[in-house]
Amino acid sequence: MAEIYIGLMSGTSMDGVDGVLVEWMPDAALHVHAHVHLGFEPALAAELMALNSNGADELHRAALAGNALARRYADVVHALLAKSGMPVSSVRAMGAHGQTVRHRPQQFDGVGYTLQVNSPALLAELTGIDVVADLRSRDVAAGGQGAPLVPAFHRAEFGRPGQSLAVLNLGGISNLTLLADDGSVLGFDCGPGNALLDHWIGRQLSRPFDAGGRWAASGHVVLPLLQDLQREPFFDLPPPKSTGRDLFHAAWLEQRLAPFAGLAPADVQATLAELTAWVCARDLQRWAPSIRELRVCGGGAFNTDLMQRIAVRAVGVDVRSTAERGLPPDQVEACAFAWLARQFVRREPASLPSVTGARGARVLGCLYPAAA
Repeated sequence: MAEIYIGLMSGTSMDGVDGVLVEWMPDAALHVHAHVHLGFEPALAAELMALNSNGADELHRAALAGNALARRYADVVHALLAKSGMPVSSVRAMGAHGQTVRHRPQQFDGVGYTLQVNSPALLAELTGIDVVADLRSRDVAAGGQGAPLVPAFHRAEFGRPGQSLAVLNLGGISNLTLLADDGSVLGFDCGPGNALLDHWIGRQLSRPFDAGGRWAASGHVVLPLLQDLQREPFFDLPPPKSTGRDLFHAAWLEQRLAPFAGLAPADVQATLAELTAWVCARDLQRWAPSIRELRVCGGGAFNTDLMQRIAVRAVGVDVRSTAERGLPPDQVEACAFAWLARQFVRREPASLPSVTGARGARVLGCLYPAAA
C-alpha cells in the first residue's frame, strides 16, 4: 500500500486545524501533496479554551466538544482529498492528536495524566480512514512527560549526520529540539510561545493574534515587569519538562500584572514578546551553546518582531524558519502527526526517552479502524 498519510494538528494556540496529506517516498523523503488550514468556529474555540479550567458539567461538555472537533477534522480531511485529488482508499491512516485541555504528567499519583478532547471513532466514521489517536498517554504511563512528541520527527526530517541543529516550535507554547552532531536528541517545552501574546491582544484589541508582531513592536519593554515574569519557577527546571495552559493562562498573567497597574497595553505586549524570546534563546544557550543554526516553525515563525527578538538574544545563531530546510513552518507539526501515525502502523517506537524521560521508547497511539 502507498505510504500516504494525513496529519492533523490543533495546538495550544487554539486558532483552528492544520492538516497535511503527505507521502513517504521509497528513499524515506517526505512529500506534502496538500496543506489545509481551517479555523475554529468561535463557539468551539471558546469551549475548548474553557475546558482548560475547572467548570460545571465538564464530562458532558468535553464529549460534545470532541464531537465538534472531529467534525472540523473531517472537514479538513475532505478538503485535503479534494485539493490533492487523492481517493480515500489511497490514505493508509491519519494521525489525529485532539485538543489538549489538561496536561499534568507525573503529578498527583506519580503517573499523572494528559487529556485530549477528541472523538476519533466519529472521525473514522466521517472519513472512512483509519485514525491513530491518543498519542501521548503511553509515554506518560511509562513515566514520561508525554510531550513534546515532535523532536523524534524533527530528527527524522531535519537531522543530518555530523551536523547540529536546533528546531524551535512557536505555537501557543514554545518547545525546543536540540539535534547534536553525534546523533543525540534533547527536547522540552520552554514556556509561553504565542499563548500570552494572543490572550493580551484579544483582550485589549479584540484581535485573535498580533499579525507580524506589529503591535508588540510599537511598544517598549517594561524591564521590572519582564524581570518579574522571568521568576516563574518552570523556566529554571531542567529537562525533561513540559507545560501548557495549565500553567501559562490568563490568571497567571493577571496575577503578575497586578503590581504594574497603568502600563500602556502595547508595552505589556512588547514585554510578553520579550519574555518568549528570552526563554527560548536562554534555553538554547543553556542546553546547546555550540549550536549555531536555529530553524523555527509554528505560527510564531510568521511573527517578524518575535523572530527578530530571538535573533538578537541568540547571539551568533542563524535564526530562520524551517522553510530553509524544505518544510514550511505552518506544516511541520501536522507532518509530525502524520509521521506518528506512520510509526504506529509500522509498530515502531515514536517516543524518545531522552526527551520525555520515559523508561524506554514506546509505540504511541491507539487505532480506530475505518468501517470494513
